[in-house]
Amino acid sequence: MYSHTTIGANDLGRARSFYDAVLAPLGLEVRFTDETILGYGLPGGRPQFLVVRPFDGAEPSVGNGAMIALLASKRAQVDSCHEIAMRLGGADEGGPGLRSHYHRNYYGAYFRDLDGNKICICSHHAE
Repeated sequence: MYSHTTIGANDLGRARSFYDAVLAPLGLEVRFTDETILGYGLPGGRPQFLVVRPFDGAEPSVGNGAMIALLASKRAQVDSCHEIAMRLGGADEGGPGLRSHYHRNYYGAYFRDLDGNKICICSHHAE
């Protein structure tokens, strides 16, 4: 459905330490990197999750209502990602759990990364 999503970060080294750990339970890995970008994805394909220094040189900012949601195939992955994010200094925006108001199998967790970007990890599968 999409090619990639992009969020901004002030310090790519700090962002990499955070996201390498948080995204590991999903099998996402760094596919490419340089001094301005980190590109995460599954081996050999798209979609991709990108962490960048803003191209205009200004400070990155987050939007109210903006969020990136990453898909997990198992609820345990949701739990793991959220726990790692909290341990590494992320801010809790809603712990792991069923959100039946979305649908009966929606299991998600929400957090803000070290730069304030809102991230969701969710599974749509029955356990």
